[in-house]
Amino acid sequence: MTQSLSTVQLLVIALAPLAGSIVAGVWGTKFGNNLLCRKVCHTVTIACVLLSFVLSALVLQQVVQSGARYDQTLYEWMRVGSLRMEIGFMVDSLSATMMCVVTFVSLMVHIYTIGYMADDEGYNRFFSYISLFTFSMLMLVMSNNLLQLFFGWEAVGLVSYLLIGFWYTRESAIFANLKAFLINRVGDFGFILGIGLLAASADSLNYSETFAKADTLQALLLPGTDWRLITVACICLFVGAMGKSAQAPLHSWLPDSMEGPTPISALIHAATMVTAGIFMVARMSPLYELSDTALNFILVIGAITALFMGFLGIIQNDIKRVIAYSTLSQLGYMTVALGASAYSVAVFHLMTHAFFKALLFLAAGSVIMGMHHNQDIRWMGNVRKYMPITWLTFLLGSLALIGTPFFSGFYSKDAIIEAVHASHLAAAPYAYGAVLIGVFVTAFYSFRLYFLVFHGKERYDQNPQAHHGHGDHHGGAARPHESPKVVTLPLLLLAAPSVVIGAITLMPMLFGGFFNDVIVVDAARHGAMADLAEAIHGWWAMGLHGFAGLPFWLALAGVAAAYYFYMLNPALAAAIQKRFGVIYKILENKYYADWFNENVLARGARALGEGLWRGGDRGLIDGLLVNGSARLVGWFAGVIRWAQSGYLYHYALVMILGVFVFMTFFVWLNK
Repeated sequence: MTQSLSTVQLLVIALAPLAGSIVAGVWGTKFGNNLLCRKVCHTVTIACVLLSFVLSALVLQQVVQSGARYDQTLYEWMRVGSLRMEIGFMVDSLSATMMCVVTFVSLMVHIYTIGYMADDEGYNRFFSYISLFTFSMLMLVMSNNLLQLFFGWEAVGLVSYLLIGFWYTRESAIFANLKAFLINRVGDFGFILGIGLLAASADSLNYSETFAKADTLQALLLPGTDWRLITVACICLFVGAMGKSAQAPLHSWLPDSMEGPTPISALIHAATMVTAGIFMVARMSPLYELSDTALNFILVIGAITALFMGFLGIIQNDIKRVIAYSTLSQLGYMTVALGASAYSVAVFHLMTHAFFKALLFLAAGSVIMGMHHNQDIRWMGNVRKYMPITWLTFLLGSLALIGTPFFSGFYSKDAIIEAVHASHLAAAPYAYGAVLIGVFVTAFYSFRLYFLVFHGKERYDQNPQAHHGHGDHHGGAARPHESPKVVTLPLLLLAAPSVVIGAITLMPMLFGGFFNDVIVVDAARHGAMADLAEAIHGWWAMGLHGFAGLPFWLALAGVAAAYYFYMLNPALAAAIQKRFGVIYKILENKYYADWFNENVLARGARALGEGLWRGGDRGLIDGLLVNGSARLVGWFAGVIRWAQSGYLYHYALVMILGVFVFMTFFVWLNK
């Protein structure tokens, strides 16, 4: 018998971070007269997130050991006909995994923030925001219906807007958060269309009820077309995922979001928010399995993102932006796995990536602190001498990122590559080539960053901005120093899973029935997971075999190339940049995506809006309907005024004429 989870326990998991956010956001800020000091605010918010993490871990233990499940409605908001709008939880192996990832990474970020934001005036406000974000993300992953999913989806978007623009006195931060908000609205438009199509067709917003009608949905056509409704709905939902998970061409907001403080880079744009789209598609696997067209579309978009966003990481000089572009690329890998129907592999990579990418971002923040808030890697060098803990943890994160055998990223990344290779979809060969090339590119830009920061000559005194301010706060040319323990402790706690979590969870998550009855795969049509099961025989064998695989040698070539270009012969990199100036300019301008958005879409939208305002609002509504009707009434009143003369013989004449007209009409009518 399947064990049921406690409703109270699940409510505490979701609502504890909200309570912490309210305490810090109300009584720790000017809104509540600053009644609570910094220590109380960070203690309360950390305690609330810690409580959520401990309870989430207990839930995951129950799910794994006894098959516990939960799918209940907690509150019915309203009914529209037979359509119910509810708040409820669905907790199974997928959502329990996400709950643990979200709360653990959030906990590390909360602790890290004590040191990183120590000198910031908005200290309590920041803790309130990141706790509110944690609540929003938990509501998203725990939802049992599309309405609550959309609520959590929009809530994490709103809080990310607040966090990206946290330093709201900076013009660049305001531009970045507005950009993130607007681009996500484009994706969310498709997302809500997909939800609307499913709600109208299945007459339900509940996951289980919608999935139960999958066969009926498969037979429907979009009204007025010969398109299959399930294909259109799945693509619309994925457009939402493209915005939230920063897939090309809705990707350009993510690198700019680095304008926010470094802790939110780890929390939002590495481990949780940007993976919401991946989680959503995995949750909707019973529907996506019905449409090869939608899966091919996902494969193509993921492959483009995995490869071409990686190229952009090669030319970046801001330490956080390099890692941001690696996030884009790795999200592309997850998306490719979804397109190959390897949903469990995508979630596996989501989980491993959350740890090592959060580690890399927090380690980058530690470097920024140690470098006196310089973020330009060209003015670093030999930092490992001064920051040994940061150096070691950053190296471990980088090795996991490039897929070094026996590190966590190796197991998930190689599984994705093998799954795509085994897929029989039309777009699979292109995606396979893209992810293979992406292995070399990832290793190259990752170790370019690593070598320039931690090895080579010290270049701190050459920084032209050392005395003008750079990075998160202010610049400086002083030598680096190791960060305080409150910063290095989360690095060490994240480094451990970055190394071992892949080996521990490989077989249970992919082949141990962990996602049975949660993720649905049509094995007859999409056999990638079956092929993987035949090829993978445990973490040790897979790790050893990895040394003989093509991905390992491509990664090794990338590391070697980075070492040669930036350690042994740095003049060659400058010469190649000069020789291929056109390509460099394209990469520097990020494929002109921002130019297109600003000069075509934004100006086009403004021109359309101005045209509608002039022609529609001023011309049609104000000019014709409002003012025109007033002028018509005035003209008609002027005409009628002549009939109101006050003379009896005028009125008698009008009456006689009226009687004559009526008599003539009735005589004509009776003929």
